[in-house]
Amino acid sequence: MPRYSETVIDHVQSPRNHGRLDSPDAVGLAGARRRGRFVEFHLHIEDGRVAKALFQSDGCGPTIASASVLSEMITGKSVEQCRAITVDQLLDVLGGLPPNKRQSATLAFDALQEALDDYAAGGA
Repeated sequence: MPRYSETVIDHVQSPRNHGRLDSPDAVGLAGARRRGRFVEFHLHIEDGRVAKALFQSDGCGPTIASASVLSEMITGKSVEQCRAITVDQLLDVLGGLPPNKRQSATLAFDALQEALDDYAAGGA
């Protein structure tokens, strides 16, 4: 059995939605920039829906894949729908991760939750 799914490998080799927004409506960071692994989401929200989701990450391949897949999962969804996404759903879309790499999905998920909290508090 391969260590990583085709989805994980594809998103590691060609991450989607990588970058920063110049004027995001919300920003969420999980981890610590310049001190280890991190994921940061920048969201542009229009009419209560995620119109654009970009991420930055410094981490292993599964961390990058997790953020990339999650950015695709949330684009076009309402803030409420984004809040309803779970780490287990992210892991399912990824095709699973080895037990010692599941924290990669949690890191991306936590960054999204921080961004949604930022939006609820009035934005970036």
